[in-house]
Amino acid sequence: MFSRWNWVACGFYLVLNICSPDASGGLVQSCGHIIPESPVLALGSNFTALCILNESCLDFGNIYASQIIWKIKNRVVPKEQYREINRTVSSVTFNDTSSLATPLTCNILADGQIEQNIYGITVTVGLAPEKPKNLSCIVHQMSRLTYVMTCTWNPGRHTFLDTQFRLRYSWPEEIFPDCIPKDVNNSCTITDIQFFVNTEIWVEATNALGKAESDPLVVDPIDIVKPLSPQNVSVSSGVLPTVLKLSWENWISDAVMTLKFNIRYRIVGDTNWMEVPSEDTASPRTSFSVQGLRPYTEYVFSIRCMKEDGMGYWSDWSEEKTGITTEDQPSKGPPIWRIIDKSRSPACWTVHLIWKALKPFEANGVILQYEVTVRDKSSLSTPVKKYNVTSTNHTLQLPEGTYEVTLIARNSVGASPPSVLLIPASNSKAPVKNLRTLPKHDKLWVGWTAPNGYVLKYVIEWCLVSSSSDCVIEWQIALGDVQGVELKGIKPFKCYLITVYPLYADGQGSGQSVKAYLKQDRPSKGPTVQTKKVGKAEAVLTWNHLTVEEQNGFIRNYTILYKTIDGNETVVTVDPSKTEYTLSSLTSDTLYTVRMMASTDNGSRTGPDFTFTTQKFGKGEIEAIVVPVCLAFLLIVLLGVLFCFNKRDLIKKHIWPIVPDPSKSNIAQWSPQVPAKHNFNSKDQMYPEGSFTDVSVVEIEADDKKSFSEQDLKPFDLLKKEKTTSEGHSSGIGGSSCMSSPRQSVSDSDEGETTQNTSSTVQYSTVVLNGYRDQTPVQVFSRSESTQPLLDSEERPEDHAGGADSPAQRQQYFRQNGGQDEINTDRPCFERTKQITHANEGDLVGFVQLQISGQSSQPLGLGMEKNTQEAALSNVLQTCTEGQTVRPETVEENPLSVDEMPKSYLPQTVRQGGYMPQ
Repeated sequence: MFSRWNWVACGFYLVLNICSPDASGGLVQSCGHIIPESPVLALGSNFTALCILNESCLDFGNIYASQIIWKIKNRVVPKEQYREINRTVSSVTFNDTSSLATPLTCNILADGQIEQNIYGITVTVGLAPEKPKNLSCIVHQMSRLTYVMTCTWNPGRHTFLDTQFRLRYSWPEEIFPDCIPKDVNNSCTITDIQFFVNTEIWVEATNALGKAESDPLVVDPIDIVKPLSPQNVSVSSGVLPTVLKLSWENWISDAVMTLKFNIRYRIVGDTNWMEVPSEDTASPRTSFSVQGLRPYTEYVFSIRCMKEDGMGYWSDWSEEKTGITTEDQPSKGPPIWRIIDKSRSPACWTVHLIWKALKPFEANGVILQYEVTVRDKSSLSTPVKKYNVTSTNHTLQLPEGTYEVTLIARNSVGASPPSVLLIPASNSKAPVKNLRTLPKHDKLWVGWTAPNGYVLKYVIEWCLVSSSSDCVIEWQIALGDVQGVELKGIKPFKCYLITVYPLYADGQGSGQSVKAYLKQDRPSKGPTVQTKKVGKAEAVLTWNHLTVEEQNGFIRNYTILYKTIDGNETVVTVDPSKTEYTLSSLTSDTLYTVRMMASTDNGSRTGPDFTFTTQKFGKGEIEAIVVPVCLAFLLIVLLGVLFCFNKRDLIKKHIWPIVPDPSKSNIAQWSPQVPAKHNFNSKDQMYPEGSFTDVSVVEIEADDKKSFSEQDLKPFDLLKKEKTTSEGHSSGIGGSSCMSSPRQSVSDSDEGETTQNTSSTVQYSTVVLNGYRDQTPVQVFSRSESTQPLLDSEERPEDHAGGADSPAQRQQYFRQNGGQDEINTDRPCFERTKQITHANEGDLVGFVQLQISGQSSQPLGLGMEKNTQEAALSNVLQTCTEGQTVRPETVEENPLSVDEMPKSYLPQTVRQGGYMPQ
């Protein structure tokens, strides 16, 4: 075994043998080589390579074939594919060359230590050429006299090798140079050709693996010519409106070949071509008249040609040329329809006649005007009305009835056949049945079932339904034997209203309508919900329908979704025709969120959220609480009022103490014995007008009571008791005391008792009259309801001058104003009384008793009875001056003496303007 340095030396020697140049400048002989050298292999075949070592390398490096390693592109070939032939030769075999790559190298491993490349080759894998197929040739006319022949073939599969193709042709006795394709391998063009001679043509393919030839093609080049298309094509109109004449030039001589032609044409704007029958253009020509065209229609023409016997190829189509036919009279009348407006008056129609413009092939020219004729069929005597219109609509004002409308279109040549429309008074005929729609191929198909009867035609109306604009009607007419049409121009996601009318020979059926969509989509927006009324456990929701533009389809249902803040969502489905719904079984005083969703066949969309809060109390609950409380309060108030009313005296006593009012006492006023000296003229009265009350009191002397009977003196006993009972009480008037010394008024003593000890005293109070409103006060004494006697200071000094029993001082003063109206301002306050003659004592005492009892029974100045008594007293008694006697005016007997006359004090009337006890 070599040492390490020995192996290094051996490797260095091998490198020198392979790469070092010799003295002559060449390379040193390699230690080995591979055969075959750079082979070309058929794809998929078997291949064996041999690596042969040189003897010179064996002696120095002790290298043998068993140490050879084969590699393909630096990848070691498995040992199983090796074979050691001898000590200098090793082989490798590949069963399938499809996996063989390049380069293939032979390497040696010297004593298992150093691997060294001995030799390498390049392996090429490919396929042999196939036989070319489908060889064909065509002769192209380049100009009037120049022709070239181009042959094409199918080269076959790809060989992965450099393969050369050659086009070879020959005459029977002459071979021409090969035509070698440039940049392609499937065609070649020959510029030198001869007509009327059969030529053999074939293709040859060659590469490193083999050679192949196509089948030969024998042909006369004249039979494979593709001529140039006709040139200078022109189109001109003929005499007839359905004919156009074409003219052109041929660029191939008739001596070379005769041609046949092919003519095609189409209407401008149409994509479908029509052709003239080939037998009409099978002979050589340079012009042709195309017939059967539409009047006043623009056409496009094109021409091509080929060899007359059909050998060879068609030329390309010529340049397109256009021409227009002349006008002709319209071929049909315009389709006509009507829209009747009865809104103004049912008896007067507004008829909108509408018709469609004729199509170009129907108009056959420019329509100049339309003639409209209206005939009233319900009244034969009505003259026919004619109108000339240039537009496609006309409006008439017609009374209700049956009319026949005729429409004619005119152009420069003539008039169209008439179009007739019958307008019946009523659509009494049978309508169509089972009207339906169906989207089909981006068109909306409308179908129906024919009614029982012969229908001339159907009119189909449709319009786009819009919430912002009126429905613009479009329409078309279908023949009576069809039961469905396709509507064109229908937009998706739009709602259309479609109506079908059957037209009969003697009338018209009523229209049947249906709404339809070509395509549906989900709504553009959701409904906006609001609350109309919110209660304790229910809420009334309301919303508006989506506009037809927002629906995008048929709304199938509305869905209400509501929930509390922390609750589950509740779903309610509502009919699409509704705009209001009541949510029930809600929780009181709770916040709810509600939203609404609208659904079509193709989806749904939800509107915005809306919140509301239910009420704390239900309907009537507050009223049920408030009303009883109010009623209870009113009842308490009413009971309080009734209690106060019943206890008004007690309440008045505590709040407003009773103050005696002299003007309302039983004896209105006490008059002194000596009247004050006053000026009683009519202008300056002692008492102003309206200051008296209707009270009169007569005082009876105590000394005279013995002349009266016991029955007559009972009222005086009552007065004594009244005084005795009321003594000790006092009342103040104006702050002055009424507790004066008793005044002797009525005495019940029979034996000359003095006036000081009499018990029949009369209560008085001082009343100052005319002390109000800056007038001079007058001291007047009047009877008071108080039991206190008048004070001495309140009495006149004249009363005490002569004593109580003085007859002169006991003269009475009488006032006659009982029952007298207060408006009498001219009458004096006091009048003299006439002397009483032949007076009867019983009569006088009865009169006095009547006066006293009447004053005790009712207040002064209020009762009718009192007024009567005062009136009677006024007629009898008058005030007299001192020393005069008083007598009734109507008594005719002898008057009484002064001593016999019962003395009396007349309380004076309290004037309204004077002081009144409050």
